[in-house]
Amino acid sequence: MRDAVGRVRGGTLGGAGLVVLLWAAQVRPSARLDALFATAAHLTGLLAGYGVLVLLFLMARVPAVEHGVGADRLARWHASGGRHVLLLCFGHGLLALLGYAVHEGVDVLSAVRELLAYPALGAAAAGTVLLAAVGVTSARAVRRRVPHETWRGVHLFVYLAAALAFGHQLAGPDLAVAAWFWALAHAVVAVLLVWYRAVVPVRQALRHGLRVAEVRAEGPGVVSVVIHGEHLAELRAEPGQFLRWRFLQRRLWHTALPFSLSAPVSGGRLRITVKALGGHSRRIRRLRPGTRVIATGPFGALTAARRTRPKVLLIAGGVGITPMRALFETLPGGPGDITLLYRAGAEEHLVLRSELEAIAAGRQAGLHYLLGPSDAAYDPLAPRALTALVPDLVEHDVYLCGPPGMSEATRAALLRAGVPGERIHAECFSL
Repeated sequence: MRDAVGRVRGGTLGGAGLVVLLWAAQVRPSARLDALFATAAHLTGLLAGYGVLVLLFLMARVPAVEHGVGADRLARWHASGGRHVLLLCFGHGLLALLGYAVHEGVDVLSAVRELLAYPALGAAAAGTVLLAAVGVTSARAVRRRVPHETWRGVHLFVYLAAALAFGHQLAGPDLAVAAWFWALAHAVVAVLLVWYRAVVPVRQALRHGLRVAEVRAEGPGVVSVVIHGEHLAELRAEPGQFLRWRFLQRRLWHTALPFSLSAPVSGGRLRITVKALGGHSRRIRRLRPGTRVIATGPFGALTAARRTRPKVLLIAGGVGITPMRALFETLPGGPGDITLLYRAGAEEHLVLRSELEAIAAGRQAGLHYLLGPSDAAYDPLAPRALTALVPDLVEHDVYLCGPPGMSEATRAALLRAGVPGERIHAECFSL
């Protein structure tokens, strides 16, 4: 996994370096103030355009990238990169505005009116506004208050913003030499997006013919959805992975959400276990048997391939038990090699309990329920508590899945307890 992370990071930085070289090859040195503003505007504009391409690539759902890097890490990179791209866009606009105002000897407001009269510049300004709207809805304080469907809908503006910016970039004189590179880069990312986000899902839907077979309650606000299909072995879906599911039913068909497999693929059957966290996931409880399903994937790197030690500790929080349950059943190991810690607020919140206990008994694996409110004085996932439950903790690989706050705190506790960071394997999603 570290090799894949390094390759993606190296390729991204290498591309940025190439953009800077292409810019430098076309710079005409000048000490005039307007020329300095214009030169800086060209560089920030090129880097912003390149940054948009990188953001789109990270979310193109290329299997080799998602499997090697991990979907949660890609999502974090996308969010962090988005903030930097917005800063570059605003910096580019401000520098270009100041350069024009100085060159023409006009005030800033007059410069704004004159620049927006150019179609390519007006399109770029509109694209920047769209990117700003995406950034605002993605801010943590706003994101918690915006329905997931609305957030995803606003995010579609990124494609329009990229198209508007592309026209502006080709119109710039600094791209006369490098237009072929810019067009090729946009074409490659566009092909990846269309292929993996449109063609592959349709092809899989036709091949596997997925339909809902059963919806059953597992606990307060939690249901399991059993889905039947054909040729499921071709999916190569491993325990610990997730797919993006689109249920072709009214009020559900327009959104695809990631849900982990809560059991190994078996006998033409897939199963996911879903907790009602938003409007979309609440509607899943009312799915009718026979509903068609489109599933894209599998994705995620929380699989047996990341294992490096004979002993494994699985830590799950809340509905994060779903991928852990599948791994608990399938990870190779003898008696005492596999241990599961399941954190929940109260006993009635435990999901798939009978299955977990049957697996633990059949495999002679460890199973511990860590119950209590998250704000209790005693933290069962503190370093001392972890080492009391698992005395040889530092000899384990640790797989971790739960809510963001719990995952971050548990990772920090594991590090303080002496578990090397490269042996802590986690994926975390907040919907």
